[in-house]
Amino acid sequence: MQTLRETACGQTVTVRRIDGEGAVRRRIMDMGLTKGTQVFVRKVAPLGDPIELTVRGYELSIRKADADRIVVE
Repeated sequence: MQTLRETACGQTVTVRRIDGEGAVRRRIMDMGLTKGTQVFVRKVAPLGDPIELTVRGYELSIRKADADRIVVE
């Protein structure tokens, strides 16, 4: 398994679990990233943040530090 940060542009993956606790986990889940969610990686900034995603028809940006906490398949 890999993290969302390791996922290449143009791939669609499924969220398997979210590591972390408290406010960080809640922030990720509030964006709609929950277990079983399909995520399409649209764009990854080459040097810094963010990673741009499409989740359930919505376009999101997520920090790479948060993407490291999302295990995908």
